[in-house]
Amino acid sequence: MAEDAIVIGGGLLGLATAYHLVRAGARTLLIDRADPGRATDAGAGILSPETSTRTASAWFTFGHQAVAYYPVLLDLLTADDAGETGYARCGLLVVAASEDEREPFANMRQRLLLGRGRQGRPSEDDLYEVSPEEARRLFPPLGQVLGAIYYRHGARVDGRLLARALRAAAERRGLRIVHGGVDRIVVRDRSVAGVVASGDTVEARRVAITGGAWSRALGDQLGARIAVEPQRGQIIHLRDPATETTTWPIISAFHEHYMVPWPDSRVAAGATRESGSGFDPRLTAAGVREVLTEALRVAPGLGEWEISEMRVGLRPLSADGLPVLGAIPGVDGVYVATGHGPSGLQLGPYSAKIVAEMMLGGKPAVDLTPFRVDRF
Repeated sequence: MAEDAIVIGGGLLGLATAYHLVRAGARTLLIDRADPGRATDAGAGILSPETSTRTASAWFTFGHQAVAYYPVLLDLLTADDAGETGYARCGLLVVAASEDEREPFANMRQRLLLGRGRQGRPSEDDLYEVSPEEARRLFPPLGQVLGAIYYRHGARVDGRLLARALRAAAERRGLRIVHGGVDRIVVRDRSVAGVVASGDTVEARRVAITGGAWSRALGDQLGARIAVEPQRGQIIHLRDPATETTTWPIISAFHEHYMVPWPDSRVAAGATRESGSGFDPRLTAAGVREVLTEALRVAPGLGEWEISEMRVGLRPLSADGLPVLGAIPGVDGVYVATGHGPSGLQLGPYSAKIVAEMMLGGKPAVDLTPFRVDRF
């Protein structure tokens, strides 16, 4: 029997796309090769576009829409009895911990306050400066604090739990999942006709490429350049069973690292951004040193905590740092959702919703011009 849609890749983007398809009533097959190093398994899950250091206006606009969609998605998953996602509004603290961070902190402070003046958000009750003493009260392991801004609505989500919830809800609604790789996408008269997977042909008139860092090879088959490359990210989870971390905020400094607290006496510290890593999901001595050095520079109080887990993932990073979303040019019925880089958990569910709607004949609710496949 032919499928209404086929989704290639079972990470967060694939599962979210499949979930939105089956929720709309589409008979959907997800084909997942489960490559080691999938980005979903190691993502930090920070949801706070307001405090991002990104400069592209297209990213900011999309980021706000994506994070605003999270409560809607969570309501859908709750209605489907999908289980925990780890989502919580825990707050976020931007800190300058060393002299070289004074200038970028001042620039961010000006941008945030100027943005509030122009747009009226975030409000003074939601985003405000705090003293070094207050910053250390909010996150006790902090060391020297030269400046701090607190954002009340900073949130987090657990990528593994969210992926598990999406899968459970989608399967409950009829999603079929098979393990294996896609040998090729079948095209007839410039329209997709299905895929060949593990030697078998499966017919479908709609196909989504959601293979993360591995998506490029499928685009090459169709003569389309999906300009994404793997970027390795290493992250370390620290734990102190005697410490209560439930109310701690996320910590963001200015060396492109962060710390995310979780309610089980755990703090995730990360992450490296290793462009040019290739498909090599290894933990390395240099990467581990980088993560620990930066974490202890900002929060030396974590020095006696135990290392409970180390993770590594390969982010799909696009050539310009923006997502790659929408239809594949020249082949009717093939769509792609990838290229989110370090923002996969932040932007992914909303990206998947948009692509699923397009696959079902709808028009995107946002301008996807900055994210087109053929922009490169």
